[in-house]
Amino acid sequence: MDTLFLLAVVTVVIVLVFDYTNGFHDAANIVATVIASRAMSPAQAVLIVGVFEFLGPLLGGTAVANTIGKFVALDGVAPVLSLSILLCGLIGAIVWNLGTWYFGIPSSSSHALVGGLIGAVVVAVGADHVVWGFAELANGHLTGIVKVLAALVLSPLIGFWLGFLIHRLLTGLLVAANPAANSRLRGLQYLTAAGLAFSHGANDAQKSMGILTLVLLLGGFIPTFEVPFWVMLACATSITLGIMSGGWRIVRTLGFAIYRVRPIHALGSQLTSAAVILAASAGGAPVSTTHVVATSIMGIGASERPRAVRWAKAKDIAMTWLITIPGAAIVAIQAYALVHLFLGGTP
Repeated sequence: MDTLFLLAVVTVVIVLVFDYTNGFHDAANIVATVIASRAMSPAQAVLIVGVFEFLGPLLGGTAVANTIGKFVALDGVAPVLSLSILLCGLIGAIVWNLGTWYFGIPSSSSHALVGGLIGAVVVAVGADHVVWGFAELANGHLTGIVKVLAALVLSPLIGFWLGFLIHRLLTGLLVAANPAANSRLRGLQYLTAAGLAFSHGANDAQKSMGILTLVLLLGGFIPTFEVPFWVMLACATSITLGIMSGGWRIVRTLGFAIYRVRPIHALGSQLTSAAVILAASAGGAPVSTTHVVATSIMGIGASERPRAVRWAKAKDIAMTWLITIPGAAIVAIQAYALVHLFLGGTP
């Protein structure tokens, strides 16, 4: 019982650390375009984003948390082993987040979390403890890994084409505008950046909420999978602190390295990203803010000047996305080997 309680405490702390690194890693996704377009200073951006990021998890519901908390089936596994698996999956995601942040690569925290958990579960108790969802898909239902991956794959495509269309719409509306319109476009970004921050909190913090609730359930601390309010508050606080710390290494990549962002582009990207992420959150679909923001910028660039889009940089980012799930899984497997050794092979 002492081992179980200690492991539960450690795992809860690691969940919150992951939530912090998620915010830290994704800060650039939220503030890159407002800074690149000079709509706000870094200090203003962080303050506004921090407030609405905190409100997102508290007011955004728990649909995404339910999806994330139920794509692994560990209810028949011994409590110590099940918590060890979650701990190692989280370690895999955290290490991947920090590594890609260090090199300034906008990878997906969502992909890292999914990859880390899959790797730890498969190596510890077998692939049958992952809810893949293929059988349910044949019956017309999206669930498990299929639902998670469908959201992660489709959201960047939707982000690209919605960004493409919104830029065309904004260009049409501003066809007769003079350069003074840029000041109004910068002013509107106070609203769109707030909306993007809220949507990010509503989606990304819920992933940690789902895992933390699963920890409590598997440890026997709560009877059913229902997200307690203190879990919402803890995850909202952690991700907000991460956002306010800021992963500034990635700002340059998103704000300048894909396409040169001006006020009209920043506004379009923020509108696109907020709409896609809020819709996904309402449907319980975990999406990658990194994917959506980056592809919205690509779509906007393709709508205006396709040759000016730095497709080589986009290719580098896409390759990182592809290797994130297996990469985080490998790190989680290595972490499991160490934890298993530390616990003396205790199941």
